[in-house]
Formats: sequence, C-alpha cells, structure tokens
Amino acid sequence: MSSATTTDAALWLLVVLPAGVGAGLCIAGRPASRLAVPVSLATAAISVLLAVAVAVVRPSVSAPFMAGTPFALAVDPLSALVVPTVAAVTMLVLVFSAGHVTSARARFHGLMLLFLAAVMLTATATTLPPLLLAWEVMGATSYALIGFGWREVHKVEAGAAAFLTTRAADLGLYIAAGAALAGGAGLALADLPDASPGWRDVVAAGVLVAALGKAAQLPFSFWLSRAMEGPSPVSALLHSAAMVAMGGYLLLRAEPLLDATGWAAGAAAWAGALTALLLGAVAVAQSDLKQLLAASTAAQLGFVVLGAGLGAVAGGSAHLVAHAATKALLFLVAGAWLAALGTKRLSALRGAGRRWPVVGVTAGIGTLALAGVAPMSLWATKDEVLVAAREESSVLYVVSLAAAALSSAYAAKVLLVVRGRPTTEAEAGYDTEVQGTRRVGRPEQAPLVVLAAGALLLGLLALPPVSHTLRQALGDTASPTAGAAELVGSALLALAVLVAALRWGLPGPVWAAAWLGLESAVDAVVVRPTLRLADSTARFDDRVLDRAVTGCAVLGERAARRAAVVDVRRIDAAVEAVASGARRLGRLARLPQTGQLHEYYVQTAAVLAAGVVLLVVLG
Repeated sequence: MSSATTTDAALWLLVVLPAGVGAGLCIAGRPASRLAVPVSLATAAISVLLAVAVAVVRPSVSAPFMAGTPFALAVDPLSALVVPTVAAVTMLVLVFSAGHVTSARARFHGLMLLFLAAVMLTATATTLPPLLLAWEVMGATSYALIGFGWREVHKVEAGAAAFLTTRAADLGLYIAAGAALAGGAGLALADLPDASPGWRDVVAAGVLVAALGKAAQLPFSFWLSRAMEGPSPVSALLHSAAMVAMGGYLLLRAEPLLDATGWAAGAAAWAGALTALLLGAVAVAQSDLKQLLAASTAAQLGFVVLGAGLGAVAGGSAHLVAHAATKALLFLVAGAWLAALGTKRLSALRGAGRRWPVVGVTAGIGTLALAGVAPMSLWATKDEVLVAAREESSVLYVVSLAAAALSSAYAAKVLLVVRGRPTTEAEAGYDTEVQGTRRVGRPEQAPLVVLAAGALLLGLLALPPVSHTLRQALGDTASPTAGAAELVGSALLALAVLVAALRWGLPGPVWAAAWLGLESAVDAVVVRPTLRLADSTARFDDRVLDRAVTGCAVLGERAARRAAVVDVRRIDAAVEAVASGARRLGRLARLPQTGQLHEYYVQTAAVLAAGVVLLVVLG
C-alpha cells in the first residue's frame, strides 16, 4: 500500500473510527459498561495519533455523493492546527471522565466519541454535504449529552433549549447551501465566494447565522448557560474544542466569503466584539463558577469571531487553540470541585484551591491565562486580534479592549477561589448542591497538568517566529501583527485590572446577572414558538391526518365489503352461469359423438341439406 493510500485511509479512519466505536457503545448499553472506559480511551488515543499523522501529511479524500459535489475531506494548514487540538483535548477529557462519570458509562463514552467524530468531520469537510452531516450530528449528540441525566426533567429541558436555539440558527446553513446552488457556486466551501452577487449575500448570511449560533454569539448566547446542566466533562469538551469552537472555526474557514460580500465581515467583527464585551459583563456578574465559565466562553469566542471578521485568521486560529486548552482545564477543575465539595458557588468555593495542590496550581494557571496575563497563552493570541481591530476602526478597538479588560475582571473572581482561605468547611458552605466525595483522584488530576501546560505555552502560536510561520501557512499576510508595544501594553492592562479586582473587589453588574434577559428572549422567540408549533402539528396530526387516514381505512373497508358482495353475488354468479352453460354445451356436443360411422354420414347429410336450404332461401 502506497503512503498516499495510507494517509487517505487515516483521514477516513479519523472520522469513521470514533463514530463506529461510539455507535457500538451506545447500542450495546449497560452490558458494555465495564469495557466502555478502556475502549473509549484506546479509541481516543488512536484518534490522537491519526490526527497528528494527517496534520503532518495533509491528505485529501473524496467519495461520490451527488452530481458535481463529492463528499470531500481534506487537511489544510487551518485544520492541521485544529484537528490535533480537538483530538488531544477529547482524550484528556475522557481520561478525567474515567474517574468522574460512574453511571451509564457505555452511553456516555459512546456519545462523547460520536461527538468527536462529528467535530473531526466538521474540521476536515471541504464541501457542504459532509459539513451539514457533521453539523446535525453535533447538535444531536450535544442534546443527548447535556440531558445525559434524563431522569431529571430540568436537565432534559436544558438540552432541549440548547438544541432548539442552535437548531434555529442551523437552518442558515441549509439556506446557504440552496443559495450556493442557485448562485452557480456549487457546494465546495472554497467556491462559495464565486456565487453570483445577490446569492452570495444569502450564502454569507446563512453561514454567519449558523456559525454565530454554534459559537454562542449574540443573540444566541444563552444556550451555553442551559448547557451547564450536563456533566462537567461534557461542558469541558463542548465549551473548549468542540461544538462552540466549531462555530468560530467555520467563520475562520469562510473568511474569504465574508470578505467578498463587503458587509458580512463587518457584521461578524461587530458581533464578536459586542459578544466579548457584553458576555464579559455577564461573566463578572455570575456567582456560580460554571455559569461564569460559560459566559466567558462566549466572550472569548467573540475574539475568534472578531478575528474572522477582520481577516486576522492566524490570530483567531491561535486564540481558538489556546482557549481550548485553557477552558477545558477550568471546566474540569470546576467539575473536580463540584464532585469533591458538592458545590460550584463561588462564595462556597473560596479556598478550594488549597485543598488539593495540583488542582489549585493548575486552576491558577488557567485563570491567569484567561485573564490575559503575560506570558500565558491568551495574552499574545488576543493581542493579534486587538491589533487588527485597531487598524479597522477606533470604536471597534475600544470595544474590544474593554472586553479584554473584562476578561481580567472575571478571571479575578476565579482567582479569589484559588487563593482564599476558609476557616472551616461550615463557613465554606460545602455540600450545598450534592454530597461531595472529599477526594480528587489521580485520573482526574493528570489531565489538568497537561492542559495547564497548554494554557501556559500555546501563546507561542502568536509570538515570532512561530506566528510568522503560521501566518504564511494560513495565507494571512494582510492583517497586522502585534508589536512589542502592544504586547507590553496588553500585559500591563490585564495585570492592572487583575490586581485592582483582587484588591478592591468587583461591583457585580446586576443588569447582566440574568444573561442580559436572553433566556426569556430565546424562550419567547425560539423555544416556546417551536414547542407550540410542535403541539399544533401534533394536534393537526391527531385531528386531521389521523382522522383522514382512519376515514380512508373505513371507506376502503366498506368498499371492499361492497366489492365482495358484488363479486360473490354477480361476478361469481355470472362466472358460474357461464361455466354451467359451457358444461351443458359440452354435453350436447358430445351427444353426436357415438362412434357409429353411419350416424356421422347422416349428420353430414343433414348439415349439407340445411346448407342447401339456406342458400335457396337466401338466393
């Protein structure tokens, strides 16, 4: 087998392996629970090796799908950066889950592997058919994972709210596909900017809406809050390198399309900047650790979306990867504290970082990275985007800079948890939500160390000479690079805000505590109308379609009975009468057949005589 064939097979296997194993675990269910963890970890480890291999070789594969549009996958410089990140983060999250998730393991690990397969397909798709398939599977598995504890109604409702919100935005991708065909561009992602001008705007709008929905950008941000009802490992993967990140990734991939329209790039930039600012305020207002991290996810992805809108693909990509490690780390820390201490309230967790040094130190590293403190990862990656914003618009730059300052403010609230010192457990308020185990096992601590290293070092992607190489590989030569002055200024700003927040505290913006009222808005605009439509459709089905089907069945039965009567009384009677007459004729026809020769002569003479008489009469 040639090396090209081997790498092509590796790319297919990168998607098929976790999908097949995940589906198998889900189908097997409880009988496979004992094998779920080793099988899942082995699959994730192989996926990491496959991801690294395809990132190095960068193969492309395709299979026939429809006329002019294959089912095509490929690894280019952008996906070569993202695919190994997704695989590595998923494996670390699954290692943590081995000691954290103890019920329905086969279903949990099966869904997580299906989720991984969908993200891999999203990251490598070069045509819309595989992207649409991946988009659907991501939505379905996220719903199942958020509502994993399906016996609790509020968790199922949270999954439904998240699913319906993102699903409403997902329709934009189907509109984009239809517009691309109508505009003559075809379904290849690289060809979308070539659609005719009017249709190109529709394509860009559809892609923008779908991506903003997945990335939890305004006005779709609130679904991230409801997603916190899922297990902590689900939050860690969904908020770091998987579903939310794929919304930003799609806009980075579609940057030429956004730029070609003349308006979509600006819309994406402002959507990202405003989300980073407003959701940063939401994060500052939270008193629940997971809710704070959820709001910060939308805010940090705002910088990725901002980078895509400004054409700063290298900066946005670096920020996406660095944020994946940082946010996976912090969500796993939150999950470890929740399982051990029974709470995720910030006031109750104060001093929790001192109880388990490994958890506390890694949490501190992740928090400083989130704040943008030098030399942590998000410090340099964020600056790449901020410099591009400054070149585009002074107003946009001020908004983005304020959002960056807010990231230091909400990180300070987490840092207070790490460095505080409660006197007793009663004062700390442990066990306010669930019964804590008072332990964090080694399988749960080990991934934190690796992710902390990523949160510390991945900022190198935005520093010379790595940033120069990355920009060349991504073709990002137009956007400006952050100089020494910008990097120093950003570091000082982050440090000043962090120190001030730790010294004097933070005023909680009450107006932002309820996620800007997005819950009620989403409920009014998306969830309730969808559920009402579903109820109306169900009633229409019961009262109209079911009755019509039942009526047709009754009429069919009556028609069949009448047909049976006609068949028995008339058709069968007619057939029997014909048969009886034929039998009589047969008997009559046999009468002359006596076998006597003289009788045949007489019969012949009689027939001839009758013929002569007939001729005479007619003549």
